[in-house]
Amino acid sequence: MTLYPILISSDAESDLKEAVDWYRSVDPGLEMEFLRAVDACFSSIRRSPEQYSLIYKNVRRALLRKFPYAIFYFVFDDTVVVIACFHTRRDPKGWQDRV
Repeated sequence: MTLYPILISSDAESDLKEAVDWYRSVDPGLEMEFLRAVDACFSSIRRSPEQYSLIYKNVRRALLRKFPYAIFYFVFDDTVVVIACFHTRRDPKGWQDRV
């Protein structure tokens, strides 16, 4: 089985940090559950990035379990490039401008 490497953009890193900080402020420890959900999603993407639907140009979306967030990414030269980790209720223009 081929595992695709993942490259996380600085914007996506900022998204993740913001979400982790927010979950920590709501309930200490909840940020760890969020990070486990992100890690599980990344693992699934690494195994089979094409399993998720194309939603905008060449960008795919993978939804996190238990949390209202999605990972937005594309595959370039056998590498998964994560461009955003966005709350599903936010305006999609925020991540679409990163494409």
